[in-house]
This record gives sequence, structure tokens and C-alpha cells, in this order.
Amino acid sequence: MVGKMIVSIVTPSLNQAQFLEETIQSVFAQDYPQIEYIIIDGQSKDGSVDIIEKYEHRLAYWVSEKDKSHADALNKGFARATGEIFAWINSDDTYLPGAVNEAVKYMQEHTDVGMVYGDSNYIDKNSRMRGRFPARQTSYARMLRGYVHIPQQATFFRADLWRKVGGLDADMFFSFDYDLWVRFAKYAPIVYYPRLWANYRIHEDAKTWRADDRCWPDMIDVQRREGGAYLSVIRAKYILRRLLTPLINWNRRRRLMD
Repeated sequence: MVGKMIVSIVTPSLNQAQFLEETIQSVFAQDYPQIEYIIIDGQSKDGSVDIIEKYEHRLAYWVSEKDKSHADALNKGFARATGEIFAWINSDDTYLPGAVNEAVKYMQEHTDVGMVYGDSNYIDKNSRMRGRFPARQTSYARMLRGYVHIPQQATFFRADLWRKVGGLDADMFFSFDYDLWVRFAKYAPIVYYPRLWANYRIHEDAKTWRADDRCWPDMIDVQRREGGAYLSVIRAKYILRRLLTPLINWNRRRRLMD
């Protein structure tokens, strides 16, 4: 067992009662003892609050109220957090056993690393495995070319780095995590550690699967903000992806329905 750094985990949620309890249970099933768990619910109407109240005696904080955006909910959660390491797990994703313990151990042994991320399975609405997220090592320069390869649900980062960059852009709806990783990478190494830490749920209502094509314009805006040229690799990848959208959507439907 690694030492006693507090890990603050935030779950933002809105009308995800179908999956929320499995997410909560995956956090409490971790073998790391110093977890501060916070849930920020966006005033769900589907029974999510009943589920949260079932576990409130084990939560550091929770609230159910309207928020500005997904990113705004996360900012509110981390504003309450007191840990040295931060992470968020969305209300349809889950951690795998031992994930938090392994991530903390890695960050304790590599004190220069600002963020570590592992591997993630794809699972469907019934929690059946559907493949593996294509995680691999990336960097500031590579991300600005569109090579992200970071499964958000398998990331852990230092609280002081979060505060240094100012948290998430609450006005960015689709690619706020990409924007955060880019800003992190300007100040500290972000490292891919090939250990399986999480499950990424793919289903009909998942935001990143319903509107993946809308993420790319946000990513291009970030690239331009960072001084990138108009004619760029990331813009070429976006154009190619738009041309391949019918094939991409067909493959996604196949994954969901097989």
C-alpha cells in the first residue's frame, strides 16, 4: 500500500441513474484508503439523487443543482477538493480494481510528472467489454497535431498543476479535457503508464459518441490559441474525419449492437 496522499475524485452527473450506482461502487471498491469523493449532480430528474443519498454517508460532499456545463460542474467539485491528486470519473464510466493505488504509487515515484494516464476498456450499456481505447504516449506538440490518445477516465493529475492552469474552461462544451491536457503539458510531463485502470462506457446517449465531430472545431481553436498555423495537421485530420463520418458512425453502431 502506498502512502497517505489524499486523492480527490469528482463525478459530474446529469440524468445517469442507469449507470451512476455502478460508477459510485467502482470508486468505493478501490483499495486505496485516502479517497475524497465528491458528486456534482446537475439537478437530475431520473432518480439519481436517490442513488446519491444512499451513499452520502461516504461522500465528502455532494450537491444537486443546475450548472452551466459539464466543465462547470467539475470546476465546482474540484473547488471543494482538498487532495494532492485529482481525478474525475463520469457517471457512466467505472474504475477497475487497484487503479487509484497504482496511480498514486506511480506519481509518488515520479515526482516530476504532472499527470499520469493508463488504459481503458470500452464497455457497452450492459457493462460488456467492447474493445480497448487506443491510449499511447502523447505530448504538447503531438496534441496540437491532433494526437491525443488520453482516456480521460484513466487520468490522475496533481492538484497544484490544476490550480496553476486555472482548471477547466467552463465555456467549452466538447473539448474541455483536451484543452486542459494541452495546458498541463506546457508546465509538466504527462505520462502514459500502460496499466488498465478504467472502463469507458459507449452508449447511445454518451456525449462524445453522439457529437464527436463537434469536438474537432474546439480542438482547432485550442491549436490556433497556442500559435498554430491555419494550415495544420490537426485541420487536415478534421477534414479527413468528416469525409469518413459515415464509416465511423457505422462502426460505432456495430459496436453498440453486436
